[in-house]
Amino acid sequence: MIKVMLADDHAVVRMGFRLLLEGSPDIRVVAEAESGEDAVRRFAEVKPDVVVLDLSMPGIGGLEALSRILAREPAAKVLVLTAHEDAMHAKRVLKAGALGYLSKRSAAEELIQAIRQVWAGRTFLEPAIAQQLAVQQLTGERNPVDMLSEKEFKVFLALARGQSVADIAEVMSLSPRTIGTHLYNIKQKLGASNSAELAIVAMRHGLLEP
Repeated sequence: MIKVMLADDHAVVRMGFRLLLEGSPDIRVVAEAESGEDAVRRFAEVKPDVVVLDLSMPGIGGLEALSRILAREPAAKVLVLTAHEDAMHAKRVLKAGALGYLSKRSAAEELIQAIRQVWAGRTFLEPAIAQQLAVQQLTGERNPVDMLSEKEFKVFLALARGQSVADIAEVMSLSPRTIGTHLYNIKQKLGASNSAELAIVAMRHGLLEP
């Protein structure tokens, strides 16, 4: 039996996934979480076999939750299930240690297959996203956002979503001065002069959910 924890801030979405997964004879949902912090806490309590994690959640968010879960348990098996359908997010989460990446628009059978594959320790990538990554690799296409470090990428997304430097500092447990330094470096790398321009860059590359 594969014990699964669902982490998504929408109760209706979690209920839908729970009903879907519990129709499968080898999968059981043992916990749910509604924020990044909640996901980290519940993971420690329940120790699921697979975490199905959304990226866009309140608080620390999915990317930071992924980092904290893997810092606590490096062997944790995480499948990211998100509305983001871009190769950039997929590349980031796989590099951060997730084993799978799937968009919410995928078929139900694909989610069950992804959970089984991640549980077995194998990488799962949605075919359309895998194709995007392969094309980028073959053509040598390089996105300016790829130049951002992991911390800079998290700060960039938070700023693009309209969060303040003070709020980001609190969520990431860093000083406002450190966030300010990251902001300066992000602007330099992306050629942006303010948060509005950062939001435009994020939208252009499909990094903000509609």
